[in-house]
Amino acid sequence: MMSILDLPKIIPLFPLSNFIIFPKTTVPLNIFEPRYIDMINDAMKSDKFIGMIQPKNSMNNENLNGLHNVGCLGKITRFEETEDGRYMIDLKGLIRFKLIKKVNLNTKYIKYEVDFNNFYHDLNKKKEDLVFSDLELIFKDLKTLFEKRGFVINWKDLEKQSLDEIINALAMASPFSLEEKQVLLEAEDLNVRKNKIAEILSTYTYDIYNNKTLQ
Repeated sequence: MMSILDLPKIIPLFPLSNFIIFPKTTVPLNIFEPRYIDMINDAMKSDKFIGMIQPKNSMNNENLNGLHNVGCLGKITRFEETEDGRYMIDLKGLIRFKLIKKVNLNTKYIKYEVDFNNFYHDLNKKKEDLVFSDLELIFKDLKTLFEKRGFVINWKDLEKQSLDEIINALAMASPFSLEEKQVLLEAEDLNVRKNKIAEILSTYTYDIYNNKTLQ
């Protein structure tokens, strides 16, 4: 179990456009750029922590003003090196962080001092009771949107997870814009995130392809 005392004060950052992770979700990554190969090598030799964050635009500006202020700390849970020198890893989201300042160290990749104070509840392991029929009702429009956009979700498998795991996984996998997903990432808690999903879905009432409602 992750403890507050285990959290690092300075983390390597992986600014990646069109990609976001949430706490309690695991995602695969294909690492091929030399500086991020270095980053993975260093992480594997220490605590296996990497901070994922989105640039505000496609220019991938690594200065504080060029990055979104909130990202998610991940831990490498699987590592594999391919024959052509790429790294295939699984990264598990642990806790969100807020950027404080860039740290000038002798690395090709960037490191930042970060603050976890507002997000300690991300580490809460308590399982919440969940009636799956209620969840299906809450996400009825989301389920329909997934299907219309060609996204395949095994909804029955989700029943085995906790409520926050389900909501975070759906938020990450949803066919929303990256700006909308950043709003979901920054949502204060689970209930706020759930409500934000509902708000965003209200803007998707009409399918952009056939102009039919999602109801």
